[in-house]
Amino acid sequence: MILDGRETASLAQATRVLTAGGLVAFPTETVYGLGADAGSDAAVAAIFAAKGRPSDHPLIVHVADASTVTHFAVQVPDFATQLMQAFWPGPLTLILPRREGVAPGAAGGQGSIGLRCPAHPVAHALLLACASTVPPVLGLAGPSANRFGRVSPTTALHVQSEFGDDLLVLDGGPCRVGIESTIVDCTRGVPVLLRPGVLGRDQIEDACGQRLRSSWEVGPQAPRASGTLEAHYAPDARVRLMDANALQTALDVLGAEAAGIAIYSRVILTTRSEKVLRRRMPDDAVETARQLFAVLREFDAQGVRLIWVETPPPGPDWDAVRDRLQRASAA
Repeated sequence: MILDGRETASLAQATRVLTAGGLVAFPTETVYGLGADAGSDAAVAAIFAAKGRPSDHPLIVHVADASTVTHFAVQVPDFATQLMQAFWPGPLTLILPRREGVAPGAAGGQGSIGLRCPAHPVAHALLLACASTVPPVLGLAGPSANRFGRVSPTTALHVQSEFGDDLLVLDGGPCRVGIESTIVDCTRGVPVLLRPGVLGRDQIEDACGQRLRSSWEVGPQAPRASGTLEAHYAPDARVRLMDANALQTALDVLGAEAAGIAIYSRVILTTRSEKVLRRRMPDDAVETARQLFAVLREFDAQGVRLIWVETPPPGPDWDAVRDRLQRASAA
C-alpha cells in the first residue's frame, strides 16, 4: 500500500505500524529504506526475514538529529561530531561504538553501530513522529527496501515491486541522490572510509580536519557495514563493465543478431540490431548516481539478459558509481 508521505494521516498510520513492531518503507535522499523500531530486536528481525538478509549483516539506524546519537553510541570522537555538524542531515553514515544493551539486533551483534540523519523531509517527519510516541522510538533501522543483494529502490513503485501491496510505503517521490550513503568508520581513532558515496574525500577531510583513510590502511578489523559485500546491487540481468572500444567491438561482432542486450554508456555506440536497448550515461557523476539504480531496474523490466555498461572514468568523483557497478557485475 502506497501512501503520500506528505500527508499527516499517512505519517500517523506509519507511526502506528512502527510502534506496534511492524515494517514501513520510507524515502530518504539516497534510496528508500525498509524501516523498523531499531530498539526492538523482534521488529528488526522482521527486516532481516523480509529482505532475506543474513542476521549478522548490520543495519543503518536513522535518527532525527545528532542529539539522539548518545542514546545509541558511546565515545563519540571529536572528528565524528565535526562530520555530523557538516553533513547531517545528509547522505553520511557514521560507524560508532555502540552503547551496551542498545540495538544489538540492528548492529548485527557487533559492538559498533551505524547512524545516519536523513535529509528527506518525509523521513525527518516520520522520525520526529516516532520519537514523540510513548515510549519513544528513537531510531529506525532502515536498510534499502529491496530483497538482499538486489538493486536498491529509488521510487515507491520500486519498493512495491519488491514486497507487494501488503507493505506500507510512504511515497516521497524519486530519491535525489540515488545511491546509498557514504559510510565512515569512527571506531578506530581516525576516519576510515568503508563505502564511498556522493560525499567526496576532500569534503570529508575538510570537515573533520583529518585525512580519510582507506580500510586497507588500518588493517582487517573494520566493523561490518551495509553494502560492502563484493557482490551487491545486482539486477536480474548479468552486468558487465567494458570500455567504449570493447563495447563497440562486441556490438560489431554480434551485428544484426544482437538481442537481449541493454547498453548504458557515455559514448554513442552504433549497432545494426534493432533489438539492442540503449540509454546514455550522463557525463556528470552526480547525475549518473541519481539515475543508476532506476536505469538498471528499467532494463530488468524490459527483460534483457545482459546489461553492458561503459566503465566509469577514473577519478574520485566517480568512485561511488564505480563501486556500485563493480559490485553489481560481481553478482
